[in-house]
Amino acid sequence: MTSKDDVLSVSVWRQTDDETGTFQQFDVPRQESQTVLDIVSYIQQNLDSTLTYRFACRVGMCGSCAMMVNGEPRWTCRTHVQKAAVDGKLQIAPLRNLPVIKDLVTDMDPFFDKWTKAEGVHHPSATRHDAIVPVDTTTAQRTIANEGIECINCAICYAACDTVSGNGDYLGPAALQRAWTLVNDERDGGHETVLDAVSQNDGCHNCHSMGSCTHYCPNELNPMKAIAGLKRETAKSWLKW
Repeated sequence: MTSKDDVLSVSVWRQTDDETGTFQQFDVPRQESQTVLDIVSYIQQNLDSTLTYRFACRVGMCGSCAMMVNGEPRWTCRTHVQKAAVDGKLQIAPLRNLPVIKDLVTDMDPFFDKWTKAEGVHHPSATRHDAIVPVDTTTAQRTIANEGIECINCAICYAACDTVSGNGDYLGPAALQRAWTLVNDERDGGHETVLDAVSQNDGCHNCHSMGSCTHYCPNELNPMKAIAGLKRETAKSWLKW
């Protein structure tokens, strides 16, 4: 006979159609060193094979397993049940601020579309025929650029952002952090293009500096600091006129 201490009560979001859904309850056996992704996998493999979710590496490298766990955005592969469960209960839902495709799988297109809108792509400053210029990794500017390059596009910061929740057009922390990296990258030839893009409506000046993006980033990046940098640089750019 299984005791209550050996069982987790898990509520999982199930999408019933394009607009609505509901939480479904499952009882899952506790295991040592169990992660939230282990829980989701157990449910899909043993209790309901129709449960839809996304994962890949299982070691915190890809970010594809990100979900809402008890109301907080997390990598489920790196989140241990013993730290996330409250009174033996878990609630697992798809990342907020993104359209739900099915169950725990969200549509990432709006997230990546905003990277494009923020000009978060490299703008060449040379051709393949030019000599490669060494990058001095010790400069202050390169240090700033390096601070954001470990972003793996998991959208945790995007799901954590209340500004995105209130304004679906806001570019969001990840796109703006990428823009800040490019502004400080001496190899990028589009600094003014980037600053122009992020200073438009729904850009960096919409950020309320609440800090959820930085608080929840699993890679311990600081999007709020990057956005503050963009605010300063766009203001300087305006003053030049």
